[in-house]
Amino acid sequence: VLIDVDRKRAEGEAMDLNHGLSFVRPVKIWAGDYPDCRGADIVVISAGFAQRPGESRLDLVNKNVEIFKQIVPQVVEHNQGCIILIATNPVDVMTYAALKLSGFPANRVIGSGTILDTSRLRYVLGEHLRVDPRNVHAYVIGEHGDTEVAVWSLANVAGARLRDFCPVCGEKYDPDHFDRLFQRVRDAAYEIIELKGRTYFAIGLGLTRIVESIIRDENAVLTVSSLLEDYYGVSDVCLSVPTIINRQGIREILKLPLEEGEIREFQKSASIIKSINQSLHF
Repeated sequence: VLIDVDRKRAEGEAMDLNHGLSFVRPVKIWAGDYPDCRGADIVVISAGFAQRPGESRLDLVNKNVEIFKQIVPQVVEHNQGCIILIATNPVDVMTYAALKLSGFPANRVIGSGTILDTSRLRYVLGEHLRVDPRNVHAYVIGEHGDTEVAVWSLANVAGARLRDFCPVCGEKYDPDHFDRLFQRVRDAAYEIIELKGRTYFAIGLGLTRIVESIIRDENAVLTVSSLLEDYYGVSDVCLSVPTIINRQGIREILKLPLEEGEIREFQKSASIIKSINQSLHF
């Protein structure tokens, strides 16, 4: 069910999607309203002001929190047992806001977090190393935004750390080059927004991956945003780290063996997001 303040748009989207049903497995799609949330296993919230050229994700905070104050209570009114999945930016702040506004347990409020950043990192590394991105194992943690952290110390291909794998594909192990690749990852959204106005295909695939891992009870490891408590000293803030996702939502948050520099960068990322959270009023 699609719920939108612009009812005509929701109806148009539903019509467009329904016209493709012969190509997929059976599903019912319609434009509805908040009472239709009753009985839903997952409610995905993507509503909010979009990021514009030259604007950071954090610039959207106050406008989108006000929107969430209208949306989340209406979802909860009709469904107290669902999992809420947040895509709205700045996603870490909005996940925290949804947690506070809903009153749900932390395992049932999840943000898309750095699932897209992690995918982007695996893509650019796969392109550089000439291997399938699905065989690249690397994570981006922390904020989905300018202070996100690439965990280079654990990045590997088929279990081989980058230092050992680079000679296999004829590439020099060059940390400075990898840092430049990460800058492409971190700034990718700005470039895409400048080129085409907004991002939607890759994040749509990322949201689908999260939903599938919940519905199918997969126990998949994904870098979603959720409430952290004493994660390298970081507490009471929603950020992304590798997390086991299954039918209950968050099953377990995995504490990675980070290097000291990565810990400091992660803590810096947390302090920025936490300071924004503390300025909000719910």
